[in-house]
Amino acid sequence: MKQTIQTHQDLQDLTTQTLDYYNQRAEDFFAGTIDHDVEQNITALLTHIETNKGVAPFTVLDVGCGPGRDLKAFSQRGHIAVGLEGAERFAEMARDYSGCDVWQQDFLELDLPGDHFDGVFANASLFHAPRQALPGVLLALHTTLKPNGVLFSSNPRGDNTEGWSGNRYGAYYDLDTWRDYMVTAGFVELMHYYRPAGVPREQQPWLASVWRKR
Repeated sequence: MKQTIQTHQDLQDLTTQTLDYYNQRAEDFFAGTIDHDVEQNITALLTHIETNKGVAPFTVLDVGCGPGRDLKAFSQRGHIAVGLEGAERFAEMARDYSGCDVWQQDFLELDLPGDHFDGVFANASLFHAPRQALPGVLLALHTTLKPNGVLFSSNPRGDNTEGWSGNRYGAYYDLDTWRDYMVTAGFVELMHYYRPAGVPREQQPWLASVWRKR
């Protein structure tokens, strides 16, 4: 179902409803996703990070970290991982599960330090940013990366539509449109691929991409 967005309050209302959905189903979501294999995505980010040291540990911001599965994976690899999560219950669970710092912020109220992170990991999260808010979100993520920092994103691909799926709001882009947003925000494309691997394209609903801060 499409939503007419005219004001900041409209954006806040749909963001709040989406976060409420996750707060109310946090335990079920955790149980249903804890065993998902996202090693390909984690590796795609880490192998493209370049620092003055050239070696780990890297500072990584896990955007939309949920209950902390990937946050813990980065920490177990020896990296300094920080979570960013809008749903209060997810943020609590992520702190407990990963032992990492988790900042509770939604996409409309981001307050991030500048030139701080080597990498940003946005796995199945940025598609919840309404199209109207996406440029500001990408600018905030660009700003929080160190020079030459790397951003990974994975989103369900689509035909450039947005709207409600049940009680969750999402925007679904094809590669060309997503590329336009990222380039406009100041990123250079490093690679992209579709998931899951090893199946025909029509069975690959996820578009993953890796970008470097110019």
